[in-house]
Amino acid sequence: MENINWSELSFGYMTTDCNVRCSYKDGAWGDLEFTSSEYIPMHMAATCLHYGQEAFEGLKAFRGKDGKIRVFRIEENAKRMQHTSEGILMAKFPIDKFREAVIEAVKRNERFVPPYESGASLYIRPLLIGTSAQVGVKPATEYMFLIFVTPVGPYFKEGFKPTPVVILRQYDRAAPLGTGKYKVGGNYAASLSAGEKAHEMGYSMVLYLDARYKKYVDECGPANFFGIKDNTYITPQSESILPSITNDSLQQIAKSMGMKVEQRPIPEEELATFEEAGACGTAAVISPILRIDDIDENKSYVFSKDGEAGPTCLKLYNKLRAIQYGDEPDTFGFVTVIE
Repeated sequence: MENINWSELSFGYMTTDCNVRCSYKDGAWGDLEFTSSEYIPMHMAATCLHYGQEAFEGLKAFRGKDGKIRVFRIEENAKRMQHTSEGILMAKFPIDKFREAVIEAVKRNERFVPPYESGASLYIRPLLIGTSAQVGVKPATEYMFLIFVTPVGPYFKEGFKPTPVVILRQYDRAAPLGTGKYKVGGNYAASLSAGEKAHEMGYSMVLYLDARYKKYVDECGPANFFGIKDNTYITPQSESILPSITNDSLQQIAKSMGMKVEQRPIPEEELATFEEAGACGTAAVISPILRIDDIDENKSYVFSKDGEAGPTCLKLYNKLRAIQYGDEPDTFGFVTVIE
């Protein structure tokens, strides 16, 4: 442990002490099990490998100045995993068992929760997969739920600095009535090609337009988009967008700061009216946007002229981080303190 440079951690995987597992068989979930193995014994015909019966979540634990460990919004992640399970016909993992598994995973790997002053956190990855052997296209009868954890630094190496984003119309993130609103691996696989193209062009991520009309703002890379204007927090509404727990949290914070909140379709041309813009999600919290370039239309929407995050993005980011680390009272009931 003394060799870990907590302040220089990347957003990557590191071996920790223990992961938590639970199996579904004969119509019921078993007991939680604990192992140090980083591998999953699996039949080659498992439905997760062939038909994409796979769901995952991402949440974080933070060590506060008081030494206490706080986990952010466990129940909301549990509910979202159940929503995904409904969408792709997997056995739903119980919310109370999800909570217990998260807490156990953090407790049993407590020495990997980064210190307060490092700015790093413990990333928690719940995973649910279909494991029964099938060749026909139908839901599995057996499942495995597991949680592993790993200490991480910032998702973007730039940290809390605005980065450029690009609109690439030749790519869709998800079909209009497809799996966009579920947290399944296939959505992320579908985004890899566009993401690599954007990186090659010098952008941090892709701003997707809706797949049906190519007119409305959809997701922003692996995150939700939001814009700020006239003291209003505005975020897209679409059946193709994954409901972000971070976005929901920021909306609640924005309201508490006296801002208006609107969740509605955002036509691309409205980008020109925003004073600030950002992408939000568990990994980065907020990634402020420097500008959005629409290559096809030869347009550029600029949100930061000095290369710094805008005042509202900064205020929202600082408030959410303060709650996560216990620097401010959690009046929203967001965090679970590990006792």
